[in-house]
Amino acid sequence: MATRKGPRKSKRPVARSRSGRPPRQRHSQAHAAHRAKAASTSGARSSRKWSHHVMETSDAMDIERGVFKTGSAESIAQSLKRSSTKSRRRKGTPFQSAMSMLNFYINRAGRNLPKARRETLQQAKRKLREAFGRAP
Repeated sequence: MATRKGPRKSKRPVARSRSGRPPRQRHSQAHAAHRAKAASTSGARSSRKWSHHVMETSDAMDIERGVFKTGSAESIAQSLKRSSTKSRRRKGTPFQSAMSMLNFYINRAGRNLPKARRETLQQAKRKLREAFGRAP
């Protein structure tokens, strides 16, 4: 009997798409196309809009328009609680989704966020914890 040496080949074919490429190569192709598109548009314009794209397409949750522009921390917290409890586009608990959306906004504003506004948003985080019964 002859024994076979070397790597054993699978009899199953590699899953391929219409392009005829395996999945890993398809991913790198799409990534290269995305990079080329970003390079062709102005750099500042594309980098400014990625967070908007995240807000629109992610499964974070649906929020009311202009919720972070309202004045009081109480209204921001209540709006986020309302949105997170009725939204179907979320993966975690309503509290996690609401707090994550608030943190996302604070982090994306970065240094451009005035001190008074940052304090209002930090207060909104405290109010949100209270609204969900998680106050320390």
